[in-house]
Amino acid sequence: MLTGSVFQCVPNFSEGRRKEVVEAIAEAAQNAGAVVADWSLDPDHNRSVVTLLGDAKQIEAGAIAAAEVAIERIDMRQHHGLHPRTGALDVLPVVPLRNATKEEAVALAHRLGERLAHSFSLPVFFYEWAARPGRETELPKLRRGGWERFAQGELDPDVGPHRAHPTAGVAIVGARGPLIAYNILLNTANVTIAHELARQIRRQREQIAALEGVRAMGLYLPSRGLAQLSMNLTRPEKTPLPGVLEWVRQTALAWGAAPLESEIIGLMPMSALGGAKPEDILWRAYRPEKLLEWWLGAQIP
Repeated sequence: MLTGSVFQCVPNFSEGRRKEVVEAIAEAAQNAGAVVADWSLDPDHNRSVVTLLGDAKQIEAGAIAAAEVAIERIDMRQHHGLHPRTGALDVLPVVPLRNATKEEAVALAHRLGERLAHSFSLPVFFYEWAARPGRETELPKLRRGGWERFAQGELDPDVGPHRAHPTAGVAIVGARGPLIAYNILLNTANVTIAHELARQIRRQREQIAALEGVRAMGLYLPSRGLAQLSMNLTRPEKTPLPGVLEWVRQTALAWGAAPLESEIIGLMPMSALGGAKPEDILWRAYRPEKLLEWWLGAQIP
């Protein structure tokens, strides 16, 4: 159980096929003092997500140690995957969880960005709460065009060199509120259905309460032979998972498709279940450690 001030840091790395590399990244963070609460790798996205918990010093030490391994072991020139990406350490968000403020999260994100730039010659862009005045705040817009765009020429980063690192690309560092990475596997290989579901979410999220703040994209997963709706729930307090799943269920029905399985990347608060049981939302890989409350010492039913 964690005590005192707690931040969550969720670095995303552009490696999801070499398990030994992701294990080395997670081990480096743990050895540096951060609590590694979760890590996962996805061969189709070719991406891994590591969840770190701790106070500011633990997070800073753990994130930098993990970044060092990623920069040594990941070569963006050889990277291919479904997920948008800009660098070996692709995205590094900091979230204040307990006895920690938004301002402290921003300060921590800025320290991390400065260290990444100066220690590893990485161009660093800040986003969301950590964005500099007058600069782009939204991650999807910053990442648009991916590694290939950033590798082509002069950059205008917030800190660091004005050319991408030759093998590690660039890093996007931010501070933000809670977010849930939520994927729904569909019972069809027809990726057009996933694309259409994502398009409708983007069109309707300002009108439908269950979709508020939901970002979505449709993908085909070769390893499963099925289509996936990949989402970020940026306002999880307003969009519990059962409502999102039910919208997908009802909307996919028109194309003869249905949700097959839910997947949560990283951790999430228990409130996101909206009173439902994990099996009610088809979360077959559920375990109590996937809930933030498990780490913060709160009671889990």
